[in-house]
Amino acid sequence: MIATAKIDNQASLAASADVKTHLVDFARKLGFDSCRVAACSPPPHADKFDDWLSAGAHGEMEYMARGEEKRHDPQKILPGAKSVVVLALNYFQGNAGETPAATKDPSRGKIARYAWGDDYHEVIAAKLDKIDIFLRECGGQQKCYVDTGPILERDHAAQAGIGWHGKSTMLIDEKLGTWFFLAEILSTLELPADEPARDRCGTCERCITACPTGAITAPHKLDARRCISYLTIELKSSIPLELRPLIGDRIFGCDDCLDACPWNRFAQVSHESAFAARSPSRTGISTTAFSLRDYLTLNQTEFRNLFRNSPIKRIKRRGFLRNVCVALGNVGTSEDLPALREAALDSEPLIAEHAAWAIEQILERANSEKRIR
Repeated sequence: MIATAKIDNQASLAASADVKTHLVDFARKLGFDSCRVAACSPPPHADKFDDWLSAGAHGEMEYMARGEEKRHDPQKILPGAKSVVVLALNYFQGNAGETPAATKDPSRGKIARYAWGDDYHEVIAAKLDKIDIFLRECGGQQKCYVDTGPILERDHAAQAGIGWHGKSTMLIDEKLGTWFFLAEILSTLELPADEPARDRCGTCERCITACPTGAITAPHKLDARRCISYLTIELKSSIPLELRPLIGDRIFGCDDCLDACPWNRFAQVSHESAFAARSPSRTGISTTAFSLRDYLTLNQTEFRNLFRNSPIKRIKRRGFLRNVCVALGNVGTSEDLPALREAALDSEPLIAEHAAWAIEQILERANSEKRIR
């Protein structure tokens, strides 16, 4: 009986290995750049995440505090789950091309690379649906997530060997650098686990020194309340006065800590066309044609049309024009004042407040220049 059990176990292992081989191949065909597996166990840094929440470093992101039990134990998300399949999808578009982030013209504003194209949630979710079907045909039950569930995705990704925890708190892969999205599939199938990646940051702290607001307070510690990505995307209220000048011309997110990472010298341009910079041929209109003050003329309908299928749409017109006003306050000139004065009369108080601040900043700079002359 022992011999029979051993044979059955070997057959089971062979079958799971075969499923994983086909899974990895299928994921590659769907466009994913990496597909690896971790055992479905409690994430190793859950306690540190709790400390981060207790310190209030998550700011207004209350959803981070929800589902604590599930974040600590994936079994509470999917009872009987044995594996976490982690997938990475490259979104890097290179540095060439006239895009809102690549241009050196501050009157255009900067948009983080991940938001140049279509919303990654929708792009990746469609791919996960196909993998879910594949795994169901193999006898598994799954839960799929793209930034949407109570799961510490970077912990599971690091356990699976997708990459290692960088000092910026971003995951780093030796081939993709930092320019990739993560997705996770919890499955009841027991698939062979991969080895974790080795931390290869060494003594480098370029990401820490590159942060414009000092949001990376120490290696592996991020105060989201100071992070420009948080301030321009997650924060729904007024941007703190002391942080506004540090935002510069960034109007959606910030790539500075990512740009500084030396591992990105190996990054290759993504093959996923949906992440390419939005152009008139894809959307009917291109953000590259817009200056910062042009954005201020957008009404609700025009905003929705311009950013249809873009991640920018989720901060709504009020949040985006708030950001544009801050950028103009930092880099704008007297030519931007008419548009800002109009924005200061906007029915949305958040826009009006930041427009008034921007006007003050431009006038102060103009007066300072006169005194110097």
